[in-house]
Amino acid sequence: MYTCKIGDMTLMKINFEKLFHIEVPVLELMLRGALLYIGILLLLRVLPRRTGGEMAIWDLIFVLLVAEAATHSLGSYHSVAEGFIVIGTLMACNYGLNVLSYHVPFVEKLIAAPAIQIIKNGNLLRRNMRREYLTEEELDDHLGLKGIEDIAEVKAAFIESDGKISVVRHKRKGQIN
Repeated sequence: MYTCKIGDMTLMKINFEKLFHIEVPVLELMLRGALLYIGILLLLRVLPRRTGGEMAIWDLIFVLLVAEAATHSLGSYHSVAEGFIVIGTLMACNYGLNVLSYHVPFVEKLIAAPAIQIIKNGNLLRRNMRREYLTEEELDDHLGLKGIEDIAEVKAAFIESDGKISVVRHKRKGQIN
């Protein structure tokens, strides 16, 4: 027990043994972290792609869960060590998923949604836009950021699995590949 006093006033009491004592079994902490990671990955997989923003969806899950585990280590868990065990488990899950998705195409297809076409030969594919909750105004904003003023200039546009919009323009006369 460490006690810091100024005069008769106690500023803090720290019990380092209790601070790092692990009360919950380590395997239970690891299982909870892994199950949360997989569960949230599956739940977010059904959301429209553009809700994920600029991050890959599993990276977003990783950041959210690490923040949650860190929060618990400050309050809910009684030990900082328990929080570090969960954070380490989440890091291992994130790393493992990245390695698996790189080496095993099936895993990549399972966790990363395929691109959805939203413009074909200058025509809006409204059904696909509705599925992704993308309005025409939002699409115009995205195209404007890419220097495209008219949808007729677009040969194809897709919402990628990470929420970004990729665009292929029609070739202009005299343009070389």
